[in-house]
Amino acid sequence: YEILAAIGAGGMGEVYRARDSKLGRDVAIKVLPEAFACDAERLARFQREATLLASLNHSNIASIYGLEDSGQTHALVMELAEGPTLSDHIAQGPIPIDEALHMARQIAGALEYAHERGVVHRDLKPANIKVAADDSVKILDFGLAKAVQGEAKEASGANSPTVSHLATQAGVLLGTAAYMSPEQAKAKPVDRRADIWAFGCVLYEMLTGKTLFPGETVAETLAAVLKNEPDWTELPKDTPTHVRVLLQRCLQKDCKQRLRDIGDARIALDEVLSGAGAVAPGSPPAAESRVRTPALQRALPWALAAATTTMAIVAVVLLWRATRPVEQPLTRLDVNLGPEAMPGLNLTVAISPDGRRLVFPVHGPGGKPQLATRLLDQARATVLAGTEGGTDPFFSPDGQWIGFFTDRQLMKISVQGGAPVKLGTTSRFPEGGDWGEDGNIVAAMGHLSPLSRIPAAGGPDETLTKLGPGEITHRWPQIVPGGAAVLFTGSASTAGYDNASIEALSLKTGQVKTLVRGGYYGRYLPSGHLVYLHQGVLFGVGFDLERLEVRGAPTPLLEDVAANATTGGGEFDFSTTGTFVYAAGKSAAQSWQFAWLDTSGKISLLGPPGTGTLPHLSPDGRKLAYVGDGPDIYIYDMDRDTTTRLTFSGHAVLPVWAPDGKHLVFRTTQGDKNVIYWARSDGAGEPQQLLESTNAVTPWSISPDGRWLAYHETTPDSTRDLWTLPLDLTDAQHPKPGKPEPFLRTPADEAFPRFSPDGRWIAYRSDESGNVEVYVRPFPAASGGKWQVSAVDGGFAFWANNGRELFYETHDNRIMVVDYRVEGDSFVPGKPRLWSDKQLFSPGTLNLDLAPDGKRFVVLALPETPAGEKDSVHVTMLLNFFDELKRRIPPGK
Repeated sequence: YEILAAIGAGGMGEVYRARDSKLGRDVAIKVLPEAFACDAERLARFQREATLLASLNHSNIASIYGLEDSGQTHALVMELAEGPTLSDHIAQGPIPIDEALHMARQIAGALEYAHERGVVHRDLKPANIKVAADDSVKILDFGLAKAVQGEAKEASGANSPTVSHLATQAGVLLGTAAYMSPEQAKAKPVDRRADIWAFGCVLYEMLTGKTLFPGETVAETLAAVLKNEPDWTELPKDTPTHVRVLLQRCLQKDCKQRLRDIGDARIALDEVLSGAGAVAPGSPPAAESRVRTPALQRALPWALAAATTTMAIVAVVLLWRATRPVEQPLTRLDVNLGPEAMPGLNLTVAISPDGRRLVFPVHGPGGKPQLATRLLDQARATVLAGTEGGTDPFFSPDGQWIGFFTDRQLMKISVQGGAPVKLGTTSRFPEGGDWGEDGNIVAAMGHLSPLSRIPAAGGPDETLTKLGPGEITHRWPQIVPGGAAVLFTGSASTAGYDNASIEALSLKTGQVKTLVRGGYYGRYLPSGHLVYLHQGVLFGVGFDLERLEVRGAPTPLLEDVAANATTGGGEFDFSTTGTFVYAAGKSAAQSWQFAWLDTSGKISLLGPPGTGTLPHLSPDGRKLAYVGDGPDIYIYDMDRDTTTRLTFSGHAVLPVWAPDGKHLVFRTTQGDKNVIYWARSDGAGEPQQLLESTNAVTPWSISPDGRWLAYHETTPDSTRDLWTLPLDLTDAQHPKPGKPEPFLRTPADEAFPRFSPDGRWIAYRSDESGNVEVYVRPFPAASGGKWQVSAVDGGFAFWANNGRELFYETHDNRIMVVDYRVEGDSFVPGKPRLWSDKQLFSPGTLNLDLAPDGKRFVVLALPETPAGEKDSVHVTMLLNFFDELKRRIPPGK
């Protein structure tokens, strides 16, 4: 990290602006007090708390990226939140009510998110809240008051450093004096209600421009907290009654009488901001009558004086209600799709534009999915013949046709049944389609490709988008109403989509705009909103359809929407009539686990539960490297039954072991660049850069002698070529890469090069024949011959160490094996045969690896349903969802 400037200092350490030279981004580094190095208990406590805090991932909370140790120095690497603090804003005077409430709603939402995960801030104050130019907020130092134990220093009450010691002992003060709750001031144990008190103090200060409990010293301030009542007359006269009541409930000195859940504050602010809770002064809601405090009694004369104004406002409201469209309340329904239904990998159910019909997969022949359709006024579904293997269905605008993908084909079928019609050929993993009003379908015909446009009536397809710098995929398109633009998810990685982007292509200008960074599966709703997924949470934000721009700050809407962050798919759909339907909980793609598979089809679970991808076994078969949450690289040690996180960048994928079993390579994304690193597998030392490219580069295997790295590179026209990188490993801690050398560059798409055990051959996948097949070529001269290994279809290839067998995975996720022999310069493959009839689960990326003994594979396994049992598939339907969005979030145009 290159230190750029000092930002500030306080009881919790010194903060610097720094440049992360590996990831190419600016970060904030908090260097912790020196006392840490001398207090093992304090340091251990901090490390435990930091692990929990690093799990927080919310748009209004500044993230923790990592913990660095260097000798006696300990530092946190955190997200750098730009802009002034809320304290700076307040110093210029009271903040306008609407602006203040929008900020407060974001603060409440962030606190709600953290509280639900057991994290209390304990030091919420305006100085710990950053405000961006668009009035979005970032809360800093979440939970650090508990993790860091600084010493108290005499200072003014509003700006005193955090007073801290051990949170579990008596006589401890946590937080800053002017915003401390009474129980904090008394050194009593605290919980989330301390944050609710501080929230009330912050909101009061935003509205009045004045600190609620001022004092020249910490002692005076704490005395004011314990004894003084808030001066409610300082609030602006036009402060909504709901807000006054909310403040009174937040600022009850007795924590037992205080607001119990900050989520209630967020709901109250939502109501005020939407107009539903904007009760005029003098017209207290029913909830206010239950708040009996001296402060409220003092407010009554003011309320009575405003009675005349209230009557005028009520008259205007009644007139407005008589002329505006009626907003219907949100209604939640549970819909049972029946025991024959099966959850989809990306989408379990789609709803027709008129909201009357559903389409979803059911158990078909051989266990493969088959599509079925059901009208909502009917009890039973009708299976659509000819849709075997069908996935990711979508309706035509008139609701009379269903588009879907199956067996590398884009198809359509009438909702009344009949013969399906082929519209185009896809690659192994198509990723979503949408049917436009102009009679064209926009689809992701492959999982590593741009978008294509296909006539729904039949005809040749055309490439619609061009991958941007560093991107490897465009997927999950949506044609917006009117057909002027297409929304889609763009990403530089297939291992995790929480770092992807929602993008918009203008079909008039060809310009592409990035709408949201850090989200996937974006959908425009006719209510004037954009919704998308991040960390399994559905977010919404106002959206200007004409300008293709978001409006305001994102708001979390639903936290129980199933999603596939591996493929970027979302388990929801909506009708133009305002009905929103989704699968709740975790999708099938969030419930797998690593397992061993032998040739008999027997599955034995391996390692801890989790949804890792891209498994790669060490040369001795005793460790498993994989991509987990982040995405980052993790290593599971089978002997010790422990898992270690190797990287912390949130962008690391594609682990590949070196022959020595002590090192591996992986790829990260840094802005628009892709970088391949060499690192020790035990986490020691610093990763060494091997290669940097503006194109997507995918490391895949290292030659047995360690002298070559084979990888494929995605070209600007979205095909892939094979390359090798010379490696000098004389000093394994500091490898010296040579100049990349092209191995195979053709108009076809070649990928996933893997060295043979003797280093003489490279197996790879290519679509040069029109089908995707596995081929073998000699190394280093690819021109020395070519042999097709697979018979009909082939995917990822794996060499057995016995020098006689080559395995590959088929498009329907079964494992084939081919015996081969070498005669001079010729490679002689035998006839492919089925190694195991077990159909593997695949989330759309590498899902298996061959063990060094050649007798079993590590695979991804889904929980099995006991024999004879089938669980009914349920989805949730929200009626009047558009009205609910308008109440909660200001829409765009």
